[in-house]
This record gives sequence, structure tokens and C-alpha cells, in this order.
Amino acid sequence: MKTHLRRAATAVTAAAVLTLSLAACGEAGAGKEEKKDDKTIGLLLPESKTTRYESFDYPLIKAKVTELCSDCKINYKNASENVATQKQQFDDLVDSGVKVIVLDAVDSAATKAWVEEADKKGIKVVAYDRLAEGPVSAYVSFDNEKIGQLQGQGIIDALGDKAKDGRVVMINGKESDPNAGLFKKGAHSVLDSKVKKVVYEQTGEWDPKIAGEKMGTAITSLGKDGFDAVYSANDGMAGGIVAALQSAGVKGIPVGGQDAELAGIQRILAGTQAFTIYKPYKPEADKTAEVAVKLLKGEKLSLATTIDSPSAKGIPAELIQATVITKANIKDTVVKDQLYKTAEICKAEFAKACADAGIS
Repeated sequence: MKTHLRRAATAVTAAAVLTLSLAACGEAGAGKEEKKDDKTIGLLLPESKTTRYESFDYPLIKAKVTELCSDCKINYKNASENVATQKQQFDDLVDSGVKVIVLDAVDSAATKAWVEEADKKGIKVVAYDRLAEGPVSAYVSFDNEKIGQLQGQGIIDALGDKAKDGRVVMINGKESDPNAGLFKKGAHSVLDSKVKKVVYEQTGEWDPKIAGEKMGTAITSLGKDGFDAVYSANDGMAGGIVAALQSAGVKGIPVGGQDAELAGIQRILAGTQAFTIYKPYKPEADKTAEVAVKLLKGEKLSLATTIDSPSAKGIPAELIQATVITKANIKDTVVKDQLYKTAEICKAEFAKACADAGIS
């Protein structure tokens, strides 16, 4: 009889322990779902081959967030052009309980399901620089089709009287980046009616090495005299293109870029690049930080316009204006705005070119 009682007591005790353990697990799970971080903004940038993201976007956004909210923090990650990496980074931010994520997507179409899931959990997503799909709360960028038009016009201006007979090579950005499509569309809207022909067109994947290889293929296919100008979607790729032209002994070909990278500015001074597009990162970063902090605090947004994505309509948006930079206005743009210090631009090999451009 006593043995039976001991067995019964043991069974009751085990059941009680199991019940308590299950309850504790349930509480822990519930706690994870309810976790909220009201002081951290997630920031996901797409890649680091383009120097702007590490040198400007991240530090500028972080500084402005700190200015607007002294006890707020930035949880920053860079995806290195990998969609799966960015998806994991996004999920990690969601699991950490952040209420706001600033997302510059590697592949905008891929983000639709991510943003929808975040939205269901009350997490606000701000599309930065590239228009992510899904129910984003706001979009801050530049008028990217207009930038393409500026690039196209930059090629026309660089060709001058030769434009009407001009044969143009186009090295576009990565096809999964919606901005690349807008740059391309804008450039074509100008070039197609003002030059003889686009004789070669490929994507350079935002990679200087790949862009250089594509330029090499164009030279082989067209011949050294088979083209008159090169459109490069950004300055990083322009560097690879210029290197390929120099390696093949091709001279006097205007190359256009974008992003006003330091190396691009120096190539303009040296005469190996005709122009770049200056997108003032500080206004873009400042506005994004302002939007993110307002969303974090539950405040109402007041943006200048709205924009549609393939999956969402009427997204509140702010589009910053850009400027074409040639040798003639470097001093009045990137130098005046202190994007770079004179000492950074005018290193020894560029000293004379800087002096000639009135930069000292």
C-alpha cells in the first residue's frame, strides 16, 4: 500500500513539474512575441562596393537620429549584395522587437513578403534610396528617373557637336535594383532622340570589375573607333570602364557616372571622366532619420509627395534633387558642401588640376 502511495505521489509531482515547465515555456514564448524596443531603429544597407553607404549614409543617418533622439540607437547591418543575408538581417531586427526599420533593399521585389509580415506586427518600414515593395510607411530618395535624364544630358553635353552622330556604350546598374531601371529609362529618354545609336548595352552589376570586363567586350566587338561615349550608371563602374579604355589605348572618350565618389571627382579633374551626378546624401539621410524618429514616436508624417510601387499605392515620399558635376562646378558643389575636404581631393597627382579648377 505504501509503495502505491509513493508511486502516486511521484506521478503527481512529475505532472506538476511538467505543467510548470510548459507554463514557463509558454510565458517565454509570449514574451518573445511581445518584445518591443522603443529606442532602436534598424538600418539595413545593401552593399559596400559603392563607397557612399559606409562613408556617408550610415554615419549621417546615425548622427541625425542621435540629434533628434539622444537616447535612440541604430542597429546597422550591411548585406554585401546578398538577398538571403539581408532577409536574415531583417528577420533578426523583427525578432529583436524594433518598431522601425530603414531598408535599402538589395532586391526590392523580394522585400514584399518581409514588409507585409513586419506590417502585421506593427513594425514600420521606411524605404531608403530604393523603393522596397510591400506596405512601406514612407520612401526617401532622389528622383531617379530624373537622375537618368541628367546622365543622358551629361553625355550629350560632353559630345557637343558630335552628339547627333554619337554612338554610345551603356553600362547599366544591377537589374534587381529598381533605381537602375529608372536611371536607364531616364537616360534613354534623352539619348534615344539625340544620338545616332546606343551600340552596346549591358549591366555592370554595380561592380567595377564586371563593368570593366563588359567595356573590354564592347571594345573587342565594336573596335576602338566604334563608339564615341560611355554611359556608366555609377562612378564605381566608371572606374573599371576608364581602366579598360586605358588598357586598350582608347583615348578621348567621354565617360559619365553618378554618386560623386571621391575617385570620380578626381577622374573628372584628370580628364578621364566627363561628369558625375551629385546626390546630396545629407538631405536624404537627414530626412530619413527624421521620418524614422517620427514613426518611432508615433508622430504624423508630413512629406512632399506620394509614389506608387508595384505592390502599394500612395506611399508618402520625399524626393531630393540632384546636380550634374563637371570640372567647372566641383568647387561650387562638393567642395562648398564639404562633401570632401580639399586635401582629400587635391592629392599630389591632382594638385595642378585642382589649381586649374580654382580649388585650393
